[in-house]
Amino acid sequence: MEARNVVIVDGCRSAFSRGGKGKLEATRMDELGAKIVQALLARNPKVKPTMIAEFGIGNGRRAQDLSSLNFISRLAGLPYEVTNFYTDRHCASSMEALLRIAMAISLGQYECGISFGVERQFGPRGFSENTTRVGNFNPRTLEKNKIQRDMAHDHFEYFSTPIPDFLLDSPPNASMVQTAQNVVEMYNMTRQELDAFSERSHKKLAAAYDKGIYKDEVIPLEIEEPVFDDKKQWVEDAHGKMITFDRDECLRPDTNVASLAKLPPVKEIVSYGGQELRITAGNSCPTNYGATASLIMSEEMAIKMRLEPLARIIGWGNGGVKQQIMGMGPVVSTKKALKHAGITIDQVDRIEFNEAFACQVIASLKEFGISEEKVNVNGGSLGIGHPIGATGNRLVFTVAKELRRSGKRYGMATQCIGGGQGATTIIEALN
Repeated sequence: MEARNVVIVDGCRSAFSRGGKGKLEATRMDELGAKIVQALLARNPKVKPTMIAEFGIGNGRRAQDLSSLNFISRLAGLPYEVTNFYTDRHCASSMEALLRIAMAISLGQYECGISFGVERQFGPRGFSENTTRVGNFNPRTLEKNKIQRDMAHDHFEYFSTPIPDFLLDSPPNASMVQTAQNVVEMYNMTRQELDAFSERSHKKLAAAYDKGIYKDEVIPLEIEEPVFDDKKQWVEDAHGKMITFDRDECLRPDTNVASLAKLPPVKEIVSYGGQELRITAGNSCPTNYGATASLIMSEEMAIKMRLEPLARIIGWGNGGVKQQIMGMGPVVSTKKALKHAGITIDQVDRIEFNEAFACQVIASLKEFGISEEKVNVNGGSLGIGHPIGATGNRLVFTVAKELRRSGKRYGMATQCIGGGQGATTIIEALN
């Protein structure tokens, strides 16, 4: 059976709030998600809820209540006949949901589905509690690590820069921020280089908001403003006023290299090469809450319904790398995705690259041999934010909408994944 073409009809999201201390703190994630799905369907009235065959849920926190996640489609008004599935590929969870739906459509299993992503961390310290901790390394695993080190040489076909011995011998269960420091040392990046990238990201995002570029992407939501005590803890029993939330909360338009230079390195990271610590809160993505949704359909159905889809999905790939250099996962996944799509990196006109850390974007672009001018032209996750389970969706529909605005042809969405992976999706505009 010949595979069918699959298209992205539309995508939208909430604005992203600060995790644990932001404007979405008093908002239930199932209610938030339902509002985003309702908004997606409301602006695509030709697509009736009964046409949706499956609702794929990406979420990167297994601790979250699966019953609440599955209830989102019901709150949104989708019929009980619509099946739900849940997937966790950490940072790429909603991209995984999108691609699983795309694969099912391409094989003729059904015609239309919604990929959804949401993230809401729990606990007083949320995700930061996990990302700043360096894992304990058990000396008894040294022999196993030696095997991993020998296997790491297989990645030399992907990277032009050799992995230094001091990183090959470092603990494999490092935190995400530790892997960022490792990448910095592998590619000999300066602190100023990282902070300058962060400044550009915030400036581009601020300019995009000023131009109204994100009006088609971010759904204005009426939410209850959370009340915080003197210790910046949410007071659950206190009721705040209703406000409109329509702007990413971590955007800092006044960000500059001088102000970023004052920030200290993230606590508890170390340098296995004996170098300066260069990873800070300013050149790392923030902790965020938020929700995203994409409408996916067979191209044949879209034509019959006289819709105007954004783009055709033409390739994808997942890749694995040594855990110590987690941020380089997109290099491997992108090479696989480009091969699948049958194009080269030089043909890609726009790239949405998840800015988990400034260093891994810079290093990956060096490996791709391309300049930054095609990348995150309207800002990236350093300012937009990175709600783990929701980001993959956003990357895909953000680049699809940018292709339409710019009149360009090929777009790419790519991201690193905690634990040492990468995920990439290639699309072609349908202008």
